[in-house]
Amino acid sequence: MSAPAGAGPREVLGLREAVAITVGIVIGAGIFKAPAMVAGLTGDPAWMFGAWLLGGLISLVGALCYAELATTYPHAGGDYHFLHRAFGRSVSLLFGWARLSVITTGSIALLGFVFGDYMTAILPLPGLSPAGSAAVYAALSIVGLSWINLLGIRASSSTQLWLTCLEIGGLLLVLAAALLANAAPAAPPSPAPAATPSAAAFGLAMVFVLLTYGGWNEAAYISAEVRDARRNMVKALVLSIGLITLLYLLVNWAYWRALGLQGMADSQALAADVLALEFGAAGQVVISVMIAITALTSINATMIVGARTSYALGRDWTALRWLGEWNDLRGAPANALRLQCVVALALVALGLATGGGFNTMVEFTAPVFWLFFLLSGLSLMVLRWREPQAVRPFRVPLYPLLPLVFCTTCGYMLWSSLSYVGAQTLGGLNAAWVSVGVLALGLLLLWWLRGAARTAPAS
Repeated sequence: MSAPAGAGPREVLGLREAVAITVGIVIGAGIFKAPAMVAGLTGDPAWMFGAWLLGGLISLVGALCYAELATTYPHAGGDYHFLHRAFGRSVSLLFGWARLSVITTGSIALLGFVFGDYMTAILPLPGLSPAGSAAVYAALSIVGLSWINLLGIRASSSTQLWLTCLEIGGLLLVLAAALLANAAPAAPPSPAPAATPSAAAFGLAMVFVLLTYGGWNEAAYISAEVRDARRNMVKALVLSIGLITLLYLLVNWAYWRALGLQGMADSQALAADVLALEFGAAGQVVISVMIAITALTSINATMIVGARTSYALGRDWTALRWLGEWNDLRGAPANALRLQCVVALALVALGLATGGGFNTMVEFTAPVFWLFFLLSGLSLMVLRWREPQAVRPFRVPLYPLLPLVFCTTCGYMLWSSLSYVGAQTLGGLNAAWVSVGVLALGLLLLWWLRGAARTAPAS
């Protein structure tokens, strides 16, 4: 049954569950691919490890900014709520639309394909092409995890905890394989000492690093459901970033020890190559299972936080109030979860029909993501100025220096993504127009909602 209008999220999550959700979102398939590109771009072990450490520090700065926002304004809408308070309903509506239409649901669909690709490598479905088998596995994972989330936050968070433990166990297996294997043979002597990477090369390396760290901000969406959120949200964010940074450094060390820097740069499947050194052909199966579990972990965590934005959207706009219904018995935004599932399945079908075109389309929404991420960082300073009387259990240290560092990083990532997208094409069109089109449709939705609000009868 749907909850009455006054019902909403309850504080049922502990610190452990909050950390599991955050870590599960962040640690995705990127850690199995990005290190190869970072190794090639930096060209030196010290610069490579420095890039991953810097990524953790930048993420920590961002987490401190979000800790202030999440403890001052705990809300199931997360960034949506912060943007609403700082910039008004129009900006938050556009953000909610972007998440529902592409950012969140696109991520779920893509992760579903990752799961499907690796499950197909282990157990292909009879009578289907590899692409068809992957799509069926993707759809099954989305439906199954959506069903678990509809059972309530306790069921989804418990699932997340177990999946995250398995995911971390897989990364530790890579570390163990590197420790058991012989160290990589020494590389042939270089004609000259390794040069410092150019600013452009290191900057591109940081793009891959920060993308691999991406997702920690999603913890803000469960701030209204965390017990003693004013203290635990800070702990959850800091502990999550610390654990992720440590794991990333250890995994990169494992890759480097087993394969060497050049071996890392040349590898197309880092974890598989490391496991093969110790476990042979069985390592291929192990890595496929490990990445499939990683994909499921990220899908489930993304579903938990993604539906909270649509819930907040429904609470703010009368015409979308059905999205704002909360199942109080189970502790879940049921209609928002159902819509999220339907849109993600539609994107899976589109991905199957268009092949790589869909993957490219979703990738090109990066400018939209970094635009709103930048606005979320700016909202901290706007709300400090606009609502000085608000009780802030946690304040960002070294204010305004750290928020400015975070916003500058987001601005750089926005510029980098726009520069990349501007050089790509999609169906013969400049790919940058994909992002513009997403926002344009959001403007049409805004125009319709405003019209509906004006014509709605007074209650």
